[in-house]
Amino acid sequence: EAGKCEVYWNLTKVDANQLLDLAVNKLEKLIEDVGGVENVTEENMPEAHIRGDVRTPYRCIGGAIFTMQRAGFQRVGFISEPLPGGAVQRF
Repeated sequence: EAGKCEVYWNLTKVDANQLLDLAVNKLEKLIEDVGGVENVTEENMPEAHIRGDVRTPYRCIGGAIFTMQRAGFQRVGFISEPLPGGAVQRF
């Protein structure tokens, strides 16, 4: 469906509510793994990575970033997928 955002957690398609739940659970586990929030440092601060390709509308990327921030991730990185045939494209 045109204009609709598709979001995946790893390879599983999720809706916005599922994404939020998965993100909260993941963040809680990452914090637990370092021994609690008091042990989170600049070096081990959990980070979310969002991947999209050149055809992904910005509002879809923005929505995913917002959801990850809402879940508590302070660091959200974006990984872009270049067009096939090379990383450099001139427009």
